[in-house]
Amino acid sequence: MENKAKWSERLDATDYNTARLVNTVLNMYYIEGATQAEIAQHLELSTPKVNRMLKQARQQGLVNISIRTPFQHLFSLENRLKAIFDLTDAWVIPAVPDNGDAVVHTLGRAGAAYLLERVRDGDVIGISAGQAILALVQSVEAPRQFDVTVAPVLGGVQGVVTSDVNFLATELATRLGGKAYQLHAPAFVETEEQRDALLAMTPVREILDVARRATIALVGIGILDRETSRFVRFTALSPQDMDRIVQVDGGVGDIAAHVYNLDGRLCSPSIDGRLIGLTLAELQRIPLIIGIAATAAKALPLYGALRGHNLHALITDETAAEGVIRLFEEDFQGTRKLPAVKP
Repeated sequence: MENKAKWSERLDATDYNTARLVNTVLNMYYIEGATQAEIAQHLELSTPKVNRMLKQARQQGLVNISIRTPFQHLFSLENRLKAIFDLTDAWVIPAVPDNGDAVVHTLGRAGAAYLLERVRDGDVIGISAGQAILALVQSVEAPRQFDVTVAPVLGGVQGVVTSDVNFLATELATRLGGKAYQLHAPAFVETEEQRDALLAMTPVREILDVARRATIALVGIGILDRETSRFVRFTALSPQDMDRIVQVDGGVGDIAAHVYNLDGRLCSPSIDGRLIGLTLAELQRIPLIIGIAATAAKALPLYGALRGHNLHALITDETAAEGVIRLFEEDFQGTRKLPAVKP
């Protein structure tokens, strides 16, 4: 009896007169923008019958609704990134050709908007360094003061003050109305013994303990380039050392100064053993890790970070997103080729 009732509610689209009536109703409603009451009056039908016809037409696949907003292709990229890498969120901004400053500025505004939508009183925000994080911090315009704490997840570096992690922690806390901690230790030391000694010091240990309680982490994704990488500019590593990290260790990127391979796993223990900061495992325990990076050059390091489940949310641009998805498709099809890693 139930099956018969359901069958009787179906529209017989093979009947010419029924199909013609349905077509008229659908065109008036979806194309001309008429209301159900207007359609009913024009066709001398009851409004409930028009409502049932529209519902049945959708259920039987007679209506194909396409959403074509100006940035629909970006939203499609976001959905693919979330589905492939099991992300909580992905925000993709439009590509800005031949203008690196504009990309970073737009990326920062998107990252700030995302952060402000999710930050809550009582949050502890762990922060790393870099130009993208700087752009995010400078774009924060909080609608009110938040009772939050901001702490570095790694030590500082010599170089441009505005992209140093301690400056960024203080600036973000100021803009949010919270308080900041500073980690007075270098990001890298010369030996593992020096690292262990620093990590045992109470001032260093206490700040990292605050970072370990983070509910949100803001991290950049670094490339491993012998000319521009932070490891070459701010540590004792030479360009030849960087070549070894890439060609021998298989490094493709870094997150909070941890070098990882294409699977998102740590691959340079000699580097990691000199780092003053949270371990990668400790970072991964933070409930919301927001990664922010853009441009085609970041596609490979982003792909590795995503494969290793090192991010929960991603703020990126169109070129990086397309590059990440292309790498995934090449992997899936078995057509991607990378330089061989030396034994």
